[in-house]
Amino acid sequence: MILPKAISQPINRLPLPIIQQGAKLVFNQMLRQHPALFDRLGDHATKSFRFTPADLNLSFLIVPARRSITVSRKSARMPADASAGGPLLTLLALLEGRIDGDAMFFARSLSISGDMEAMLALRNALDDSGFDLPRDLGKVAGPLAPLVTRLAEMVRQRALVGLV
Repeated sequence: MILPKAISQPINRLPLPIIQQGAKLVFNQMLRQHPALFDRLGDHATKSFRFTPADLNLSFLIVPARRSITVSRKSARMPADASAGGPLLTLLALLEGRIDGDAMFFARSLSISGDMEAMLALRNALDDSGFDLPRDLGKVAGPLAPLVTRLAEMVRQRALVGLV
């Protein structure tokens, strides 16, 4: 499922520093909630992983060993050891382990390039992480937690209908 333009266009117009700060806040919160997330990567923890949502003009570069995330525009040169691309909702469903990455790859909904062994190690680590984005995002929303969790759950359920 591709993000509607009513959502993707405003995101694409945001200044990059705002997106970077938001991504960093969410990434750091996820690391606090899942501290062992990258433990299974072994030597692959030093590798860089680029994720490029097809429906946004953004790329996200994650380096597990440094616990870092960097956001850039798609056109920026941001070399990575391994890369994955596809619709944002597909990438998020993969993060949660809710869809089969192999099936998405063979259905051409997902593209993978670079160090396949590193990407497979990351996928295995994510599969064991117990990510639940609505719950995890709700935990950072303070008094708005129930509303954020419910809203995120509704978005996830609607998105999954188009993916599975």
